[in-house]
Amino acid sequence: MRPADGEPPEDGGGAPTGAEERRRIAAALAGAAEGLADDAIPEALCRACVRLLPVSGASVTLSGGPDVQSTWCASGPTAARLAETQFTLGDGPGRTALERAAPVLAADLTDGPDVRRWPVFAHQAVGLGVRAVFSLPLGVGDQAIGTVDLFRDTPGPLDAAALRTALRVRDVLTTTLLDLHARRRPPALDHPEIHQAVGMVMTQFDADAHQALDRLRARAFAEGRTLTQLAHDITTRRLHLAPPQDEPPTEADPPDDDTP
Repeated sequence: MRPADGEPPEDGGGAPTGAEERRRIAAALAGAAEGLADDAIPEALCRACVRLLPVSGASVTLSGGPDVQSTWCASGPTAARLAETQFTLGDGPGRTALERAAPVLAADLTDGPDVRRWPVFAHQAVGLGVRAVFSLPLGVGDQAIGTVDLFRDTPGPLDAAALRTALRVRDVLTTTLLDLHARRRPPALDHPEIHQAVGMVMTQFDADAHQALDRLRARAFAEGRTLTQLAHDITTRRLHLAPPQDEPPTEADPPDDDTP
């Protein structure tokens, strides 16, 4: 992973060394997951991240490609909705961090360059009560397998010590995820309903996968819903997509017409 711009150097003097700090963080995360069932571990790890850092919430999003993502864990409903918002929009600090395999630190989503960079995301994030987002890529080298997204309900940057801790938390989470993969228990990377909905749109509108996903994202945004919610309604036939413009709409039960 490339370092964040202006990443602080290690403290000198009597401050804990990087190795000591990593051991402390690893012990805290391991302790949070101890004795829990497998399906309870991800949320426990996200909540532990919040206890380790001066943030309001955290989520981990995993990626199997630009259009294949899932939220592995979230510390609470706001963190989960924030992760879903980025996937629905296809934009935000987490998406940028994933594409660049480098930390993206949006310290103020209420004003300034962060708002201009992600105007729609910033508006929706503030609506959720989020004022700052710090997205750190997970992975090794330049290959990001996901992000850990930290948010605060007040604007302002992480100080030097908090940023160092956040980067070490990211490193420990990366090791945890790679460990799970090595033990052949990789976390799910997919949204099956979204892919099913994409396939339905591709068939109906003669579109490729990217065009179909863009169409679904636009519909979800216009209706103020997440992509997952929209896909669920489409795949369960609760929502019927409009037919292509060159085909006339059809009634579900057209009346009989005996006119010659």
